[in-house]
Amino acid sequence: MSDVVLFSTIDSGDKRIAVATLNRPKALNSLDLEMTELLTQQLRAWASDDAIVAVILDSSGDKAFCAGGDITSVYQGMLDNQSGQVMNNHYAIDFFKTEYALDYYLHTYKKPIIVWGRGIIMGGGIGLLSGGSHRVVSDDARLAMPEVTIGLFPDVGGSWLLPRLNGQSGRFLAATGAIVGSDDALFTGLADYAIPTDTWTDFIQELAAQTWPTYPCKRRTRIERDDLIHDVLSKYARIEAKSPGPLQKNFTLINQICSVRDYQRVYREIEKLADHEDDWLAKAATTMLRGSAFTVGLALTLQDYAKNMSLKEVFELEYIVALHCASDGMFQEGVRALLIDKDRDPQWRYQSIEEVDINDIYDYFEAPWHDNEESPLQLD
Repeated sequence: MSDVVLFSTIDSGDKRIAVATLNRPKALNSLDLEMTELLTQQLRAWASDDAIVAVILDSSGDKAFCAGGDITSVYQGMLDNQSGQVMNNHYAIDFFKTEYALDYYLHTYKKPIIVWGRGIIMGGGIGLLSGGSHRVVSDDARLAMPEVTIGLFPDVGGSWLLPRLNGQSGRFLAATGAIVGSDDALFTGLADYAIPTDTWTDFIQELAAQTWPTYPCKRRTRIERDDLIHDVLSKYARIEAKSPGPLQKNFTLINQICSVRDYQRVYREIEKLADHEDDWLAKAATTMLRGSAFTVGLALTLQDYAKNMSLKEVFELEYIVALHCASDGMFQEGVRALLIDKDRDPQWRYQSIEEVDINDIYDYFEAPWHDNEESPLQLD
C-alpha cells in the first residue's frame, strides 16, 4: 500500500480518534491525485465507523503541512494536451475533480475534523485547512494563496473563503499572494487557533483522555464533541493574535485600496505600494507585479461573482474556471517559469491590467461541456 498518506488511530476510552498524515515531506507534502483519492476513501470509511469520534489531519516533516497541489503533474497534463481543447486535458479533469470533491467533503464532514497546519500552508494546503471544523496552525505557520505567481487563481474554495475574511483582506491576499503568519491568520479568519509546535503532543494526550459525549440525537452529539475539542484546545492554543501582524497593522490601508470592485483600480493602487516603507506591503506589491495580471482580474471578479453562491456552487464554478486555466497557456507558462525552468521570467499574454477584458474573464465561467452533459465534478 502506498505511504504518501499514513492512517492510524488513537485510543480514547472506548472510542478512537482517527489520524490522517500527509507523507511527502521532501515535496513539502504537496497534494497529488493519489493522495486525494486515498484521503477520500479513508474519510468515508471513518465517517461510517461509530467508534471514530473525530479526525485529525496532519503532516510529516517539520517544514510544511501542505505547500499546495502537485502542479508539476498538472503541468505535464497541459503539455500532453496538444489540441488546446479544455476537455482534452484528462489529468486536469481528474486532478481538480478529485481535489475539489475532497475539499468539499471536508467542509461537510459529519464528524469533527481537526486540521493541524504546521509550517508552510499554501494553495491546496489552505483548501485542506479551511475544510476543518477546528483549524489549528503552528506559531511559525506561513500561509498564502500565491496563485498569482503561476497564472492560476485562489481555488479549492478560495472564492468562497477569501470574501469571508476580515474586511477586504481576502481581496488583497488574492491579488498579491502575500504570506501571513499565525497572528494574521487568526486576525483575518484563516485559522481558528494557533499553538506552539512543542505543545501539540500535550494537546493530543489530553484530548485522548476525554470521555466523548454520545446521545441518540446525532446533532446534539456533534455539538458537544465540537465544544469538547474547543475546550481542550483552549488550554494550549490561542484564538487571538499575540501582537498585530503586518496585515493587521496595514488593515485600514488594505480596506481603502480593496473596497472598490474594479480590479484595474485595485491593481493600480497596490502597484503604488511597491516602494512603500513597509517591507511586507512592498513585497506583496512586487509579487503581484511579477505575477499574472489576468489572475488578479480573474480572482477578484470570481470573489464578486460568487458572493451569494453556496459553497457547493462555488466549487462547481471553480472547477470550470480551473479547467479553462489548464488549457489557456498562461497557467502552463507560469508553472514553467517558476517550477520547471525556474527562470522566473514568465511571458504573460496580458502585459498590463488594462489589457484584461472583463468579457475574457467571464468566458472562463462558461462550462466547457455540452448543455446535455453533466459536469465531471459530482459533489455530495
